[in-house]
Amino acid sequence: MDDLSLCGVGLIALLALLALRVPVGVALGVVSLVGIWQIVGIKSAWGVLVAIPYDFVAHWTLSSVPMFLLMGFICYHADLTRGLFRLARAWLSWMPGGLAVASVGAAAGFSAVTGSSVACAAAMGRIAVPEMLKAKYDKGLAAGTVAAAGTIGSMIPPSIILLLYGIFAEVPISKLFIAGVLPGLLTAAAYSLMIIARVKVTPALAPKPPKSEVDWRERFAAIQDTWPVVALIIGVFGGLFGGVFTPTEAGAMGAFMAFIIGFAKRSLDLNKIWLACMETLTSTAAIFVIAIGANLLTRFLALGGFTDFFSTFVVEHEIGPITMIIGTMVVLFFLGCFLDPIGIMLLTLPVFLPVVDNLRIDLIWYGVLMTKLLEIALITPPVGLNVFVIKGIVGGLMRTETIFKGILWFLVADIIVVALMIAFPGITLWLPGLLD
Repeated sequence: MDDLSLCGVGLIALLALLALRVPVGVALGVVSLVGIWQIVGIKSAWGVLVAIPYDFVAHWTLSSVPMFLLMGFICYHADLTRGLFRLARAWLSWMPGGLAVASVGAAAGFSAVTGSSVACAAAMGRIAVPEMLKAKYDKGLAAGTVAAAGTIGSMIPPSIILLLYGIFAEVPISKLFIAGVLPGLLTAAAYSLMIIARVKVTPALAPKPPKSEVDWRERFAAIQDTWPVVALIIGVFGGLFGGVFTPTEAGAMGAFMAFIIGFAKRSLDLNKIWLACMETLTSTAAIFVIAIGANLLTRFLALGGFTDFFSTFVVEHEIGPITMIIGTMVVLFFLGCFLDPIGIMLLTLPVFLPVVDNLRIDLIWYGVLMTKLLEIALITPPVGLNVFVIKGIVGGLMRTETIFKGILWFLVADIIVVALMIAFPGITLWLPGLLD
């Protein structure tokens, strides 16, 4: 068997292992090592296993991953984001489906202090879902709103997905981060408009908002509760985009500020710190194992000549950028039904990146678009991680099928946002252009 055929067999074996629910990182590592062994021998394969994990984990920029995760988990356990929902509720409750719209707004705000969509969905879920159910909102709308709104955490910086993409694609992290802002806000706006339209058409989904539920004094008082998030955003991103510190230093500064604010509000104790640290350790370890496996897969495909073959195939068959984007969407939507977003990205980047680069597709635009597509994977059945996060919060109050049914209209809104991002690349590239 020649090397190229071996790559094909390896990819089929990888998909088979994933279908059998073998962990993504383990499947990537096993297939890649066996493939490298067959191509260059056992001694060289062992050398690759020794070198690649260290070279990758020792990458300085990666130290920002646990720092941004720690910042998000500290904010979550210290309830630093509860004021966001109160603010959004005070100013948006007059709208049709006001509490659902407020949940989307609060999730967008929380996204600015966490790089995890799952953490965003969990934080907003335990605050917003009980409030909406108490107000007699439709169960599917209440749970679906928060599950979908949590995906904004993957887009608005700091985003762990964008951070990892930037390291693999070797593009500036600061430009990737700022490129995700407008698409993230566009997603929040699309979700909000969809909620308002649905409630207008089907008023039974949400009760009519009281005419004088919140007075102006309470609205302005609610602004004061958001100071922890505002302080974090100004401290972290003001310094990052102002050139005061690097993304790595920004993550450390964000985690440090989250600790200080948590202690200042007296909402942080040793037990919460322990939980935040343990969740950071387990999340970081899971991400790094998958990323190491992806690096091994990249080496395997390069040694077997698969990346060169795929790039040549694209050139010879005159496959253009739009066809490549459509192909990306099909692959990511399919894999999104079975795998977590980080696993999907690190599994596909070794194949997609060389072709995208050869087609001269802007890597920053492509990274943000890929992140948006991976957001959708967070709420697509049957895996839909955010859906199961919300299910864990609501328990027996509703069935999982009810939550999946509730997110269907949000998937329509997501497809519209993706179409706009493709039709108008300036939505993504305008802000990064200001940094040049």
